Amino acid sequence: MASAYKATEKLSKGKKRAAEDDASTVVEKKRKDKVLLLSSRGVTQRMRHLLMDLETLLPHTKKDSKLDSKSSLHLLNELADLHSCSNALYFEARRHEDLYMWASRTPNGPSVKCHVQNIHTMDELKMTGNCLKGSRGICVFDGEWETKEEWKLLKELFSHIFSVPRTSRRLKPFIDHILVFSILDNRIWFRNYQIIEKDPQQPSGPPQTSLVEIGPRMVLTPIRIFEGSFGGPTVFANQEFVSPAATRASIKRAAGERYRQRKEGQGDREERRQRVREELPEDELARDKVFA
Repeated sequence: MASAYKATEKLSKGKKRAAEDDASTVVEKKRKDKVLLLSSRGVTQRMRHLLMDLETLLPHTKKDSKLDSKSSLHLLNELADLHSCSNALYFEARRHEDLYMWASRTPNGPSVKCHVQNIHTMDELKMTGNCLKGSRGICVFDGEWETKEEWKLLKELFSHIFSVPRTSRRLKPFIDHILVFSILDNRIWFRNYQIIEKDPQQPSGPPQTSLVEIGPRMVLTPIRIFEGSFGGPTVFANQEFVSPAATRASIKRAAGERYRQRKEGQGDREERRQRVREELPEDELARDKVFA
């Protein structure tokens, strides 16, 4: 009788331990991975529409008001902690025409600063694609992401930010679009496609699957990868990147050089004409000579 009681006691302890293990796994599954989304002061209308599209595209984002200071980026870690976010997307506007994107894994890093170009929002594209608001998207990376260490690091960072977790509050359990990250010319090309399934042509055949672009779309140029969140030691620096301000300055400098050469040419022509007039002999049939 005692042996049977001990056996049942061991069995009950084993069930209790298994239940505790299941509860711990359930707690781990309920861990949320949120993204803090905000911008700086001075964003234009197109930049603001891009933020709105990303907020619609990623249901696990927490939007905050604009950040006043562009030099105190360490405040973003505190804001992410207040909103219980483990990732952050910060869009920094410069001179009302240049846009930079900070993507960070708060509060310990890593983080990356990218220059955003060729922005097209959902309203501008006027495409026929459409997807359910709040649905999950499949993040697709091409084979170029596995060639270099910096691309592998960015792939892991973007996977945490753009992959919608299953525990998101506003999530709808439906997958109908694909987020494509491609690398071309050392730039990251971001596209969003809708998955469309049509009825098969044959009754027993598989459905026909096609992709239709929805938007938004943009091109990211990585500038620098930091070890910490919004700062710290530099892990990777893009030596080929030229800032848009330097590009505009070189264009203005070239235009000024062309203007200076044109003015110098005009001055040389005037001097040559004056010299030719002085070297000509006196005309005997001039009006002042004939009617003197």
